[in-house]
Amino acid sequence: MSKLLEVRALHKSFVETGEEIRVLQGLDLELEEGEKIAIVGESGVGKSTLLHLLGTLDRPSSGQVIYRDRDLASLDEETLSELRNREIGFVFQFHYLMPDFSALENVMLPALVQGWEWERARKEAERLLDVVGLSERMSHRPGKLSGGEQQRVAVARSVIVGPRLILADEPTGDLDPATGEEIQDLLFHLNEERGMAFVVATHNRGFAARVGRQMELREGRLFPL
Repeated sequence: MSKLLEVRALHKSFVETGEEIRVLQGLDLELEEGEKIAIVGESGVGKSTLLHLLGTLDRPSSGQVIYRDRDLASLDEETLSELRNREIGFVFQFHYLMPDFSALENVMLPALVQGWEWERARKEAERLLDVVGLSERMSHRPGKLSGGEQQRVAVARSVIVGPRLILADEPTGDLDPATGEEIQDLLFHLNEERGMAFVVATHNRGFAARVGRQMELREGRLFPL
């Protein structure tokens, strides 16, 4: 396998009410193509902050995030946006689906933003919704879907353009245990089928154990488990 992502001496601080809060303090991480890793840790230690930095949704205070041999700090916002839309898929605890769009239309959106023709986007969205078990629910809006179904739509949306990396922030945190396991199975299936690497931040130690490689975030750094 070749290296997909490398993080070197990553620092991230925020200022609140005049006080500096140091969240990440010299964090290092390497991820190979197609690899899976679970980030565990207590609430508030910076798991979401780390995923935002890996996904180019925020910039570090210092340090490097190197994606496929490109130092992300050297890229302008337009280039970062293009890379993010093409190479990185996001799955959050809350699905953030467009409420007035059908499941099919929600999944199609990233592909249309990438400039795909409507018919190509529709066919791939239909295929993915079939993969995630929602072939009979494509025309339903999010409000007509269960929480687990909404998260399945969100997972399908995250992979439609074929990203190399999936960043999942507590993807099962708002689901009952059985539905959560279904979402876990779906992520593992997509990893095997498409070779997508994924980094998942989770409180669920059982989920983390299934991922295999586990790292604990504490005191601003990652430690192998």
